[in-house]
Amino acid sequence: MEKKKEVPIWEKACMTIEEAAAYSSIGMNKIDELAKTPNCPFVIYIGRKKLIKRKEFEKFISDNIEI
Repeated sequence: MEKKKEVPIWEKACMTIEEAAAYSSIGMNKIDELAKTPNCPFVIYIGRKKLIKRKEFEKFISDNIEI
C-alpha cells in the first residue's frame, strides 16, 4: 500500500478549516463563521465539504484590521 503524499499547507491551493486555523492562528469557529457569510470570497464548496482558498484567505486577512 502506498503512503499518501503530504503537501505542505503553504503550497496547497485549498485548505480545510482545521488547516486554515493552524495556518492563520485564527480559531476554527471564527473561520467557519466567516465562511458562512454570503458571498464569502475565500470559501469553496465541494458538495457539502467546505474548503478555504488559501490565496483569497491571505488577501482577506491582509485587507482587514479586525475580524
